[in-house]
Amino acid sequence: MKQETVLYEKEESIARIILNRPQVKNALNLQMHEELFDCFNEANNDESVNVIILQGAGDAFCAGADLKSVAVNDNDAEHFDYGLYLRETYNRLILFIADIQKPVIAYLNGIAVGAGLSIALACDFRIAEYDTKMALSFLKIGLVPDAGASYFLPRLVGLSKAMELALGETISAEEAYRINLITKIGKPDEFARSLAFVPPQAYGLMTQNMKEGFEKSLADVLEMEVAAQSQAGATEEHKQALKQFLR
Repeated sequence: MKQETVLYEKEESIARIILNRPQVKNALNLQMHEELFDCFNEANNDESVNVIILQGAGDAFCAGADLKSVAVNDNDAEHFDYGLYLRETYNRLILFIADIQKPVIAYLNGIAVGAGLSIALACDFRIAEYDTKMALSFLKIGLVPDAGASYFLPRLVGLSKAMELALGETISAEEAYRINLITKIGKPDEFARSLAFVPPQAYGLMTQNMKEGFEKSLADVLEMEVAAQSQAGATEEHKQALKQFLR
């Protein structure tokens, strides 16, 4: 697995994926997209990995798309099709992250703006350092929020607040925590270690139900819970946990 713009580390049951272009605040170019997808695929397929942490190298999480590299890759920047580029890069990545049934933590260890913040929204949890600044700055350059922001942001903070944030205002970690945009303030290590002991099959079924529940009726969700509980109840992890509980 190639590791130049993205680094992959594993310690015990926790995989750490590190965006590694600190000289440009970890802005995403095409090579980084390919390596990032490969790293997530590696962590997802590794049965010894229980938790995945995504973070940035240096003092930033991600400054979004590297627009300079996008323009260089196109012969005529004025006619560059951003939508096509999205379909070939971000869309594939976001769908993959959202389908992972292991806990995925975005550790916002510095500035997280544009598509960088969008990628964090696709993760299960977001933990930010106290000095982290966040913004969806698309409108400021005449573009619309993308990379899943239009889907995840209203679900996290509500439609009105999502539309306000989409105007591009920079917010602090404290404000992000207040509006439920992030899970915690600080470092992710202790939280990640606690997640490593969550029953993996039950966690996967739980996240699937909650994510799909937005699009389903109550009756449909109740039936999804029936099916998931039947699966969970038949797993070895449940049987062992039940033995411990009944002792």
